[in-house]
Amino acid sequence: MIPAAFDYYRAKSIQEAFFAKQQAGADAKWIAGGHSLLPMMKLRLATPPALIDINEIDGLSGIRLQADGLVIGALTHHAEIAHSEEVVRTWPLLAQAAGLIGDRQVRNRGTIGGNLAHADPASDLPAVALALEATLVAEGPSGRREIPASEFFVGPMTTALSDDELLTQVRFPVPSGKVGSFYCKYPHPASGYAVVGVAAVAQLGPDGKFQAVRVGVTGVGMWAYRAETTEKELVGKLPTQENIASAAQHAVDETDVSQDLFASEQYRTHLAALYTVKALQAAVQAIQ
Repeated sequence: MIPAAFDYYRAKSIQEAFFAKQQAGADAKWIAGGHSLLPMMKLRLATPPALIDINEIDGLSGIRLQADGLVIGALTHHAEIAHSEEVVRTWPLLAQAAGLIGDRQVRNRGTIGGNLAHADPASDLPAVALALEATLVAEGPSGRREIPASEFFVGPMTTALSDDELLTQVRFPVPSGKVGSFYCKYPHPASGYAVVGVAAVAQLGPDGKFQAVRVGVTGVGMWAYRAETTEKELVGKLPTQENIASAAQHAVDETDVSQDLFASEQYRTHLAALYTVKALQAAVQAIQ
């Protein structure tokens, strides 16, 4: 289909972007890769009166490993993240998830900022951001603020960003101690989106027991969430197959399980437990 008519602005700076947004109105949309927004516009599920292209704004892309964390600019493409040595060394599951998004064209044009800001219920990166306890940095006319991933996703395709705010970077803390991570998903055969996707981080203490566990889940509910009951069930226990499998049965406790023509509620519940086990076992193996 053809999208409804819209105005187009190309911003050269953040200040230009904010000015264009002010002129175009609250319903105008930022656009970078466009792989989330444009399909919705073609189906007329979204009809913004204007698009503000932010691709030419300097300083919004790139990957930097700093003392306080891994910093990724919002305009950084998925393919760059998937192949980054810094990302692979620091958080392998982030590289894994980026490499599983869409197809080659999507990975080379889609951006981490656009993906997270779009907050699709079946997108990969929201689960990763939650599991890695990322901080999302936003800028607006009123200034700059940092939003924890735990407070960023507030509803289906809804985030804590204000209409006039622009996501500029994502920060991931550097792991310390014996930490392993892994991301896996059961993809929809047509779209590649996650029917169920699980991002797991496991930290073992000196006694070999789980010291910390973080599990981010996508595709199961109306937005990505932390499987907190599963996490609590494992802390202080040995990473045995039995303990992990038992805790994984609680992987959907924090959400209302979605269903559609492809996957029933029961099927998604089964997959959530199965892929939680798979992700946690792989995260533990990555430590050794």
